Amino acid sequence: NEVYNVIFLSMKKILILLCLFFISLNQALAEELTFVYINGSNNNDVKMREWYEKGVKKFHPVLRKRLMNNSAIKKGYKEEFLLKTGLCKQLDNGSLRDKFHDRVIFPVHTLDGRIVAFGARILNTENKNAPKYLNSDESEIYLKRNELYGIYFAKKAIQKNDRCYLVEGYTDVISMHQCGIENVVASSGTSLTYEQIRLIHRFTNNLTVLYDGDSAGIKASLRGINMLLEEGMNIKVLL
Repeated sequence: NEVYNVIFLSMKKILILLCLFFISLNQALAEELTFVYINGSNNNDVKMREWYEKGVKKFHPVLRKRLMNNSAIKKGYKEEFLLKTGLCKQLDNGSLRDKFHDRVIFPVHTLDGRIVAFGARILNTENKNAPKYLNSDESEIYLKRNELYGIYFAKKAIQKNDRCYLVEGYTDVISMHQCGIENVVASSGTSLTYEQIRLIHRFTNNLTVLYDGDSAGIKASLRGINMLLEEGMNIKVLL
């Protein structure tokens, strides 16, 4: 209906604004802090620079230093949409705070390249109670069961190689891109779903699961194998 369409378009515009806001921040600072996160130092050697140029920069994760919600409200966007999209949270005093404050941002692209959600990795590890990763809440424009991180960048490579690699997280995808392997996606923020499997199946019948070798990774692999076989996929598993 008309009201739903207005809400849908408003939320999409807010996400676009947020993407522009992230990209407009100090890229040099983001690059330096990304090196620190990955390497544990300020050693900007050739390999780390390649990791950034071929991986991190391609997916546009940028450390936020300013309050995005102030920028959005000044541009006329409503607080209710900032809350509905999960970009902000409301404090006890009624003010808004960015959900992804002081984190490296990983935008989630749909199959056709639209950004509908974000993942965010904390950089300040002093707060032991803070979750390592945060993900966008589901909304009218984002259902996590339908999306795969990296699918927009991977779809041509998946078709070309007739194989898809399935990994666990954002940085796994980026690291493989840095090595020249682009037919890779991740089900970040959720367990593997049938909708995600069918999305991969549009481009190939062949899939290799590359999950972590810990107990959680093994459990996720076993669960995923049954689902993949049900959907008629040819699978390999590497733990």
